Amino acid sequence: MCLALPARVVTMDGNGMATVSLGGITKEISMILVENVEAGDFVLVHAGYALARISQEEARRTLSLMAEAGLSESGAL
Repeated sequence: MCLALPARVVTMDGNGMATVSLGGITKEISMILVENVEAGDFVLVHAGYALARISQEEARRTLSLMAEAGLSESGAL
């Protein structure tokens, strides 16, 4: 089973990489699998890759469900 986490894109570096943030933790990830993403957008992240762009509402809903299931400490972005 794989788990992809929603994260907010903080910066794009122009070389197919971006910095994302989730719960105050930032990480550099590859954006080569997703098109038309800009800083401020939300993406699903798995194993260092953005898999899809999602809405802010979808990101909040997913994080809230994960918190309810005890998989994260809070549903905050």
